[in-house]
Amino acid sequence: MDKHEGRDAGTIRLDDPWYDALAVGWGEGESAGAGEGSGGAETSPPSSSPGGAPARAASDIYLEVQRSAAFQEVRGRYRRFVVPATVGFFLWYVAYVIAATTAPGMMARPVFGSVNVALLAGLGQFLSTFVLTWAYARHARLRRDRAALDLRWTVFEQEQVRRADAGERTRGRGAGR
Repeated sequence: MDKHEGRDAGTIRLDDPWYDALAVGWGEGESAGAGEGSGGAETSPPSSSPGGAPARAASDIYLEVQRSAAFQEVRGRYRRFVVPATVGFFLWYVAYVIAATTAPGMMARPVFGSVNVALLAGLGQFLSTFVLTWAYARHARLRRDRAALDLRWTVFEQEQVRRADAGERTRGRGAGR
């Protein structure tokens, strides 16, 4: 699906620009693996692009995205869910451990048959883990994934422009030799 302008339901590409990309060689120059003495990695500082403007390094693109309002919103949504969920789950776990060690009589109280409070609380620990996992996945899908994928496409497109500019500089250097 293509990316469209606007805020409609179809405004986002569903394919991921880096889904099939390999992590090997990430951040290396265009001549990676070509057998140069430096191991193929980009070692020269970025020069100016043909238009005279300084070329953008990949780190500059990522820093720009990190400082953007969209990135800060995604991070804020993440923190607003994860911090309270972590604190709540930790308190629930500590309460279970404290109750098990300080109030064994209460934990041994039968609820029905041979099932007691401790067993129900222990099963509740497992249940709450699964519920929290489901809630996290749902929150990520509904509140963060679209914005994060838009940010990935922004970075991917800026990387493509940067690489195209680097390719023009490389061709320009080769022609002047």
